[in-house]
Amino acid sequence: MEVSVDDGYDYVIVGAGAAGCVLAARLSEDPSVSVCLIEEGNRDTSALIRAPLGFAANANLGLHSHRYTSVPQPGLHGRRSYQPRGKVLGGSTAINAMMYVRGHPQDYDDWAALGNPGWDHACVLPFFKRAENNEVFGGTEQHGAGGPLNVRHLSDPTPLNEAFLRACEAAGVPRTLDYNAAQPEGCWPTQVMQVAGERCSAARAYLRSAENRPNLHVVTGAQALRLEIKSRRAVGVHLAQGLVPARREVLLAGGAFGSPKLLMLSGIGPRAHLLGLSIALVHELPGVGQNLQDHITCNLSWRAPSGPDTFGISLGGGAQMLRGILQWRRERRGPITSNVAEAGAFIHSRPGLTRPDIELELLRGIVDDHARKQHLGHGYTVHVTLLRPKSRGEVRLFSQDPLAPPVIDPCYFSDPEDMEVLVRGAQRALEICEGEALQPWRGRMLYEMDRLDPASIEREIRRSGDTEYHPVGTCRMGPASDPMAVVDAQLRVHGLAGLRVIDASIMPNLISGNTTAPTVMIGEKGAELIRTSP
Repeated sequence: MEVSVDDGYDYVIVGAGAAGCVLAARLSEDPSVSVCLIEEGNRDTSALIRAPLGFAANANLGLHSHRYTSVPQPGLHGRRSYQPRGKVLGGSTAINAMMYVRGHPQDYDDWAALGNPGWDHACVLPFFKRAENNEVFGGTEQHGAGGPLNVRHLSDPTPLNEAFLRACEAAGVPRTLDYNAAQPEGCWPTQVMQVAGERCSAARAYLRSAENRPNLHVVTGAQALRLEIKSRRAVGVHLAQGLVPARREVLLAGGAFGSPKLLMLSGIGPRAHLLGLSIALVHELPGVGQNLQDHITCNLSWRAPSGPDTFGISLGGGAQMLRGILQWRRERRGPITSNVAEAGAFIHSRPGLTRPDIELELLRGIVDDHARKQHLGHGYTVHVTLLRPKSRGEVRLFSQDPLAPPVIDPCYFSDPEDMEVLVRGAQRALEICEGEALQPWRGRMLYEMDRLDPASIEREIRRSGDTEYHPVGTCRMGPASDPMAVVDAQLRVHGLAGLRVIDASIMPNLISGNTTAPTVMIGEKGAELIRTSP
């Protein structure tokens, strides 16, 4: 779609991911304002997006995404971490595993304690509820009903999930009915963002009902090159087609990689880095691109007998998939509605913790190197994820070229405590997975680890561990007294007018869980902050 470069818009939003779609829909509810949403990817029309299991093909083929990689990671024996991010309407919500996880209430209380009033759990809960139509728990003190984002349990979970949950219980991990309630501890069936057997991405949830409004202009296939700053105020966004003026505000929603990249391309960021690339310094903000945090994961995979409970490469598996495709086309039911990560648990790596520090996700197939490395036969995987890493990385520019990928350095395991915690978490996960309940499915491990030998676990983590796809923090929210803060509690960029960042990059600390639901919440709260601004 063409974009008007003459009259401009009241609000120009860069990035149509989890937060950008929310902003576009909520702000355009007011017919007196005009909104332009800019997305560099294309429309989300692919059946591989609508069909929940299609994300497995997307991950393997790199469709609808930036196929970023990190710089070599010393903590991973010099390997580059694969860092895919959505490049399509809906952003990463169009290619992810659809898990609806809010994190622990204490996470948000920590945000407020860092000097961000209004971001404690009691203050953000109404925005989680506003977003949500929860088919299982909706209309309660903790959950919403009637919101745009549909949340439910899977329609056809495999019996392997129940076996995993029983194995957790046998190992002392209690079953919890709702891990998104006040105390998200224990093992659980996954809540997913799906509706009627299809993915409920941010684009489907928020844009489908809004994009025909005359005051909302959705532009796809458009690369933001830089911001236009005049007299310390953001007044527009430069595209290849020209300048898109913003009469009120420019809102960055490009995520933990895209938002700091655009700021730095516009001369907003660390002085030495920008001048080293011969980018004129417009506004010095040392924290832009700093504070990168990500969930690092250890993969435990077992081979399993061929059958309908697991996905794999076999003659039977091929027939199973064909039947599943036909069933999905007819009924929107069956294995194609799987998000693969059908069950999980929040556990403690050691006694005495006030909240879980490890997340387990049971995956209905062997997932090796982000599913890019295939194996004959069937199996299952347990992801062991470090929830609150202490390591901090950064995002930098490669050059002045807006088309060049960012330089991503998560600095995995730069804090040695992260490895210690993840090894303990893997030991606990191995204990659970050695339980009797999983015996009918459990074959040999794909890569052997000895639960009683922490060194063997550490070797495997450094050999194959990688991201759980949750980068945050690179435009950190904090008060002006924090020298590394990029935005204030109103999400306004420090020292500039007419410019906010509203996406996962503003998280001062990574939350204890998957990041889509919190990013949608940030979009909802950000829209409210804009509407109520003086």
